[in-house]
Amino acid sequence: MKLDRYDVKILEILSRDGRITKSKLAEAINLSVSPCWERVRRLEKAGIIEGYSARINAAALIKRTPVWVQVELKAHNAESFARFEALVHATSEVTECVAVGGGVDYLIKFETDSIDAYQRRMDAWLTGEAGIERYFTYIVTKTVKRPAPGVSLLDDLA
Repeated sequence: MKLDRYDVKILEILSRDGRITKSKLAEAINLSVSPCWERVRRLEKAGIIEGYSARINAAALIKRTPVWVQVELKAHNAESFARFEALVHATSEVTECVAVGGGVDYLIKFETDSIDAYQRRMDAWLTGEAGIERYFTYIVTKTVKRPAPGVSLLDDLA
């Protein structure tokens, strides 16, 4: 799908303020409401806009301890990766997970009630069918930067 300057501007504005009204969005990009909203629906239908959400400050609701973990699996085949990734999806304490290259297989962010709760979860993984060869735990001491509302990843399109 080819994006023009109006589409890019719509995406930029919605990435910063997903609750903007139709009329304010149209005004911000200098189009009337109907053509502007048709563009938004087209971007949604194309899968470029996946949805809208609120960013919740979980720390304001409940104290969580973030822990980052590097994981290397024993076996490097599709079955092992699929089994491990299914375990990750089934673990509510895992809030982020990415597969990486360069010596380890996964970087995982756990958010648990305590370090003890994290270690109990990891011990269960180690005695179960996770297939972990080794892991390295990193206790978060301070958050230096995290994605903030209003930060657009679309600057490169402009």
